[in-house]
Amino acid sequence: MMSFFRNKFLVWSCTFAMTFVAASSLAYASDKPDPSGTRTGTIMDVPASRPGSPTLQELGDAVGHNHVAVNFVWTLVTGFLVMFMQAGFALVETGLTRAKNAAHTMAMNFMIYPMGMLGFYLCGFAFMFGGVGSLGTLGGYSGLSHELTVSLFGKSFGLLGWSGFLLKGTGYDVGVFALFLFQMVFMDTTATIPTGAAAERWKFSAFMIYGVFIGSVMYPLFGNWVWGGGWLSQLGVNFGLGHGHVDFAGSSVVHMQGGVIALIFAWLIGPRYGKYNKDGSVNPIQPHSIPMALLGTFILAFGWFGFNPGSTLAGTDLRISVVAVNTMLASATGALAAALWMWWFRTKKPDPSMMANGMLAGLVAITAPSAFVSAGGASIIGLISGVLVVESVFFFDRIKIDDPVGAISVHGVNGAWGCLSIGLFADGTYGDGWNGVPGTVKGLFYGGGLGQLAAEVIGVVTCFVTVSILSIAVFKFAEALVGNRVSHESELEGLDVPEMGVAGYNGFDMDKVSETLHPRS
Repeated sequence: MMSFFRNKFLVWSCTFAMTFVAASSLAYASDKPDPSGTRTGTIMDVPASRPGSPTLQELGDAVGHNHVAVNFVWTLVTGFLVMFMQAGFALVETGLTRAKNAAHTMAMNFMIYPMGMLGFYLCGFAFMFGGVGSLGTLGGYSGLSHELTVSLFGKSFGLLGWSGFLLKGTGYDVGVFALFLFQMVFMDTTATIPTGAAAERWKFSAFMIYGVFIGSVMYPLFGNWVWGGGWLSQLGVNFGLGHGHVDFAGSSVVHMQGGVIALIFAWLIGPRYGKYNKDGSVNPIQPHSIPMALLGTFILAFGWFGFNPGSTLAGTDLRISVVAVNTMLASATGALAAALWMWWFRTKKPDPSMMANGMLAGLVAITAPSAFVSAGGASIIGLISGVLVVESVFFFDRIKIDDPVGAISVHGVNGAWGCLSIGLFADGTYGDGWNGVPGTVKGLFYGGGLGQLAAEVIGVVTCFVTVSILSIAVFKFAEALVGNRVSHESELEGLDVPEMGVAGYNGFDMDKVSETLHPRS
C-alpha cells in the first residue's frame, strides 16, 4: 500500500515539475550568466517533500536540465549542418565561374568564414542580440537585455543591442554560446553570397575589408530589427500589423541581405570583361564545371535541414517535422519550375545551372514561411520561386548587372518573395504569441487580413534601403583604401596567380582553357 502511494506521489511530483519546465521563463529564471551550465534548466527552489522521497527540486532539476539539453544539442547540431553549407556555396560559385579563377573564388568562400566570425564575435553578436531578452528554449537566461531604443509616436523603437561584447560579462553563459554558434553560421551564409556576384574581378584585399564589416556591422543591424527585439519585430505590438515582420529562418535577415549586397557590389564594380558586346548584347560566359555546381547545390540542400528546422532553437518543438518537409517540397518544386520554364519558354533546353538555381531559389523562398505554411503552400511558394529566379537572371543580364552565379536572383529576389509569402500563405496553425502578439500567424488567404502582409512589405523595403546604403558605404571605403577591381591584365589572365599566387588547377595550359571558355571580344 505504501509503495502504491509512493509511486502516485512520484507521478504527481514529475507532473508538477514538468509544468515548471514547460514555461521556459521558470527554468533558470536569472539574469546572471551560467558559464558552467550547472544551473541552466533547473527550476526555482520549492519546498521539500516528505523525508526519504525525491524532492520537487531534484525532480524538477533533472527534468528541466534534460529538457533544455535536448534543445542545446538540437541547436548545436543544426548549426554544424549550416556551417557545412559553406562547402556547398564554395562549390556552386566555383563551378559556375571559370577555371582560371577557381583558387580565388574558393579562397573568398573559405576566408569569409574566419573574417565574418571574428567581426561577429567582437561586436556583431552584441549589436544583433544584446537586447533580445530571455532565451526561452535555451534555459531562460535574460542577461542580454540592453537594447538601444528611441521613442517615436509614443512607441519604443529598438535600434541596436548593447550587451554581450566579446562574449564576456553577460555574454559568458552556456545559452548565449549556443545561440552565438547558431547565429554566427547564419551570418556567414549572408556574408558568402556577394562573393559569387562579384566573382572574377574582385580584389582579394577589398573582399577582406568587406569580410570585417559584414560580421561586425552590416548584417547585425537589420538582424537586430527582426530577430533581436528591434522595431520591425514590434510592428504588431506597436501598430497592430499582424505579428510584426516575421521571418522564421532568414529569407530577409540572411538571404535578402546577402542578395542586396550582391546587387550593389555587382553594380558598382561593373561587368566582367567581355560579358557584353559592343552593341550591348549579352555574351554568355560559360561555367567551367556544372558537376561541381550541382554537387554544391545538393550540399546546400542538405545543410538547409539545419537552417530551417534548426531555427526553432528547440528539438522539443515538434513543428520541426513540418518545417523540414516544407523545405524539401519547396526545393523540389523550385527546381522543377526553373527547368521547365527554361525548357519551354527560354532556351528550349532544361539547363542544369538553372535547375540548381531553381532548387536554391525554392529553399531561399521557403526559409521565412517554412514553419507557418502547409505542404501545399510550400509547394506553390517553390513553384513561383523557380519562375522568378529564371526571369530575374535574364532581367539583370539585360540591364547589365553581371552576376556570374545568379546570387542576386536566388537570394535577393526570392528572399523578398519568401517574406511576402508569409503575408499570403501563413495558415494560422503555428506561431501563437510570436513577437509578443497573441494568436497564431495568419496570411491574407487564411483570413489574416492585410496587416501581416503590410508588415512583411515594410520589412522587405527596409531591408533593401538600409542594406543598400551600408553596402555603398563599405564599397566606397574599400575603393578609397585599396580599390575594388583587379587590373585589366589580371582579369584576362585569371585571378588565381596574380591575386592568390597559385593556380587552382595545374597540369594544363590555362591560357588555352580561358580562351576556349571565353573568347576575347
